[in-house]
Amino acid sequence: MTFFKKLKDKMTGQQNEEKSEKYKEGLTKTRSSFSGKLNEIMARYRKVDEDFFEDVEEALIGADVGFETVMDLIDELKQEVKLRNISDPKEVEGVIVEKLVAIYEGAGDAEPALNIQENGLTVILFVGVNGVGKTTTIGKLAHQFKSEGKKVVLAAGDTFRAGAIDQLEVWSERAGVDIIKHAEGGDPAAVVFDAVQSAKAKGADILLCDTAGRLQNKVNLMNELEKVKRVIAREIPDAPHEVLLVLDATTGQNAFVQAKQFKEATDVSGIVLTKLDGTAKGGIVIAIRNELEIPVKFVGLGEKIDDLEPFDATDYVYGLFADLIDQKAEK
Repeated sequence: MTFFKKLKDKMTGQQNEEKSEKYKEGLTKTRSSFSGKLNEIMARYRKVDEDFFEDVEEALIGADVGFETVMDLIDELKQEVKLRNISDPKEVEGVIVEKLVAIYEGAGDAEPALNIQENGLTVILFVGVNGVGKTTTIGKLAHQFKSEGKKVVLAAGDTFRAGAIDQLEVWSERAGVDIIKHAEGGDPAAVVFDAVQSAKAKGADILLCDTAGRLQNKVNLMNELEKVKRVIAREIPDAPHEVLLVLDATTGQNAFVQAKQFKEATDVSGIVLTKLDGTAKGGIVIAIRNELEIPVKFVGLGEKIDDLEPFDATDYVYGLFADLIDQKAEK
């Protein structure tokens, strides 16, 4: 059985065709841009030479796959081409897919599930700069948890951004969950403290905490996050159980820089990458996973309330190369 047939069978075997199609549709812009560039390169060259590899390198960097990852990938491609004695440029595209899959498989359990407590309250803290879709992500996850029969409480801890509390309140009504809030400009840690007390008193399963995305400077922001975490840990010693960094995929390398900064300043346990359907630079998932070694736990593949999907590496690679994988799997 060929590599591509195994890849396709892996998705259908898990009975997740619907999810695979969501990734395929959500990554249309990236696939169109990335595959289009690769196809142009494959058609332009009659042989695999140094100029060919330079153009492939440029296409990968253009999709924000990440400089270090691209350099490693190109080195591996050159070795594989030599090992297999590949002379036809069109065959190289398949090797690229194999290598990208290997990046994730080599990381082992790269995308662990959320750390949900079987007994007691699970506290999830959301961090990230303003405008990345943090509040929307919290709302969509609240809806998912509620749909699973869990009792959910929201903490409106972003007291500094105008309208943030109101926005989260709209989502709480939409998802049918409780929200704890204070007045705008109040102490975020005090909001979270009250939310923990309320969630425990109500016997809630999940507490989702919004946080500020911007203070006067980065140091103040990180200090505020640490204060919130201390308040949570004082009430529930092993919490927060997750610190999810929300990033906007459409910002490409800027999202990568943000991930690096937050990783240096706080214990980020996972990434939520929003607006993946709105960018041609979806390769940023690879850069974050491979170069920063932070698991990507959710990706936003559309505007609808159920378009926030748990990240799946196989489906992601399929979304990037669906046409090629479908074509080769049939052979």
